[in-house]
Amino acid sequence: MADTAVRAAAAEPAPNRLPVSTKLAFGAGDLGPGMAAIIIGFFQALFLTTVAGISPGAAGLIVLIGRVWDAITDPFMGAISDRTVSRWGRRRVFMLFGAIPFGLIYFSMWVVPPFGETGLFFYYLVFILLFNTSFTIVNVPYSSMTAELTSDYDERTALNSFRFAFSIGGSLVAGIIHGMLITRFCADATACTPAESQPGYLLSAAIFGVVIALPFFWCVAGTRERYQPDASRAKQGLGALLGEVSREILGQMRVALSNRPFLFVVGIYLCSWMALQVTQNVIGFYLTFYLQRADMFPIVLLAVQGSALIFLFVWGAISRRIGKKAVYYYGMSFWVLVQAGLFFLPSDQIMLAVVLAFLAGVGIATAYLVPWSMLPDVTDLDELETGQRREGIFYGVMTLIQKTCVGLGIGFTLQVLQWYGFDGQLLPGQQPESALLALRWMVGPVPTVILIVGMLLVFLYPITREKHAEILRQLEARRGEG
Repeated sequence: MADTAVRAAAAEPAPNRLPVSTKLAFGAGDLGPGMAAIIIGFFQALFLTTVAGISPGAAGLIVLIGRVWDAITDPFMGAISDRTVSRWGRRRVFMLFGAIPFGLIYFSMWVVPPFGETGLFFYYLVFILLFNTSFTIVNVPYSSMTAELTSDYDERTALNSFRFAFSIGGSLVAGIIHGMLITRFCADATACTPAESQPGYLLSAAIFGVVIALPFFWCVAGTRERYQPDASRAKQGLGALLGEVSREILGQMRVALSNRPFLFVVGIYLCSWMALQVTQNVIGFYLTFYLQRADMFPIVLLAVQGSALIFLFVWGAISRRIGKKAVYYYGMSFWVLVQAGLFFLPSDQIMLAVVLAFLAGVGIATAYLVPWSMLPDVTDLDELETGQRREGIFYGVMTLIQKTCVGLGIGFTLQVLQWYGFDGQLLPGQQPESALLALRWMVGPVPTVILIVGMLLVFLYPITREKHAEILRQLEARRGEG
């Protein structure tokens, strides 16, 4: 028995443990995107409809076009980073030179120029397209680095724990500060007029336009990539590179979509993220117009993100014992109960809303952690089957599908609000009952159904811990032969 155990242990691939300094630097790379994403996710639709004065349907169309464009550019960016050769690696170079434009364009999205509604529509459409492009340039290469840093199954979960600790922690700080700044110039924080909140949005944009750009430089300085493509590709010009990517992208997408475990990961991530994004986009409306306590937004956000930050590490530790699937089931069960509670919550129970927000964070932590820790396992399987490392393509295709579907979901959500009579120029207490009922449906039953579908997909996901260990053994054997 002892000899058998020794042989089994020897057969396991040697773990590729990373120093804490590398994990911290890698995690810092998601700080800026996390801050920007939380403010945009919770406040962009509210800003466009109540401050800029755009109708919910037009705002939904802007968001939809922006998400679809973002989705289209992602696989191209992934393929480009797969082929890039530079002194700063094939991923980090884009973070290095994309950080400052990322911050500047972010600021421009929150300016309200003196245009009519048509002019405002095109202004925000252009700058949201520019921002999503800059987000893609820095974030797709960054996300693709997970499999570049380690091949160890559990270490990847730990690495993503650091990543999302920075992301959630940064979003927690950003959401609270932003929520305080936008009501800074209001005479009554519970009924802030558009004219009063506009200076607060602009001040917040100036602060976070700087803050979201800086952490990329830490990430670039503190990480090193394990893989480099053929050095001969460095001689390609940009035009030739884009031409090559354009010719190959459809074939590469077919390869990615023919990988059965990858389709499960996409579905799991899509369900988790769509439920989160739909809730994020309407929770500001829910607090402002249903509960009529916009001033409590920082407290609610603190409860959600603080809980998610704590349980990110709790679930990460538990997953080492019971596996990723079980962790996902437990987390989603918390979240489903919360969504039901928000639907039935009486409009005068703001403190109960804070409690529900805390419980929601318990489940949201697994939505951040589990799908992204599954995806590197899929890229290992692809390497075993094809002999190629193509993380960028998988990450790009995953986000293409996710952003397109989430864009459709958010656009439809805002259109529903318009159908049910929501008017962004009305103050709290003035919205029709039909609009308030639509808000409750969008934070309750709709996300619940999406989350249940995600739980079913996790049940069917085929790569277990044992299956992944076998994949790594075969890869190590092949590399040894090479």
